[in-house]
Amino acid sequence: MPIDTLSAGVAEWLSAALPDHGMYALIFFAFIAGLARGFSGFGAALIFIPLGGAIVGPKLISPVLLLIDGLATLGMIPPAWRSANRREVFAMAIGAALGVPAGTVALALMDTLTLRWIITAVAISLLALLVSGWRHHGEPRAPLSASVGLIAGLFSGAAQLGGPPVVAYWLGGKSDFTRVRANVILYFSVSTCFSAISYYAGGLFVQAVFALTLVILPGYALGLYGGSKLFGLAKESTFRLICYLLIAAAAIIGMPALDGILR
Repeated sequence: MPIDTLSAGVAEWLSAALPDHGMYALIFFAFIAGLARGFSGFGAALIFIPLGGAIVGPKLISPVLLLIDGLATLGMIPPAWRSANRREVFAMAIGAALGVPAGTVALALMDTLTLRWIITAVAISLLALLVSGWRHHGEPRAPLSASVGLIAGLFSGAAQLGGPPVVAYWLGGKSDFTRVRANVILYFSVSTCFSAISYYAGGLFVQAVFALTLVILPGYALGLYGGSKLFGLAKESTFRLICYLLIAAAAIIGMPALDGILR
């Protein structure tokens, strides 16, 4: 097949599969979400899901984030594997293996508007948990780690929002921020596999998901790279505050009641 014919076919496919509004906003939101993810190891979903869901709906935006994050973070996995506490990570992943499919069922079957309100409420609640400074201060134990993984898996399956319970749990231990970040990155590399299987079984990988992934991935990857570089330069407290502010803004603007702002 000639290259120009192939290019025309791809362009036609993209035109038919992509939404007719909001693409520039989605790319920008993905870049900001990538910055947060690259620096802290989490936060992308809390920024991208409420905002992206307001434009194309959670049933599209959740599998899109799953794909762009899974592809863009492949390079982060080897260093995370070396630095993480793998025993704790895989204990938590056992719980996620049960929680992710249940959350995926909710995403596939629940009314879109209701799900968006739930996502907004969960995002605000989890942000409040992080900002409050509450941490689990006990020693990480396998049953407790698996229970946290179960809760995080539910949130991940429903809206890719599994980060805050995991982060709050590990930050309360004796691990430093570098170890916590590595744990989070490695955990999500495993839970992404569970989510991909569940989303496929749930019929969520429609053509529009792949078209959006193709267009949005470069911006997210660029943000991820920039955030990774900032991790070694910025103060943890300063960037964490910026992430919190971005997450709060995303949760508020992404509310269904404010759809007119993004459309």
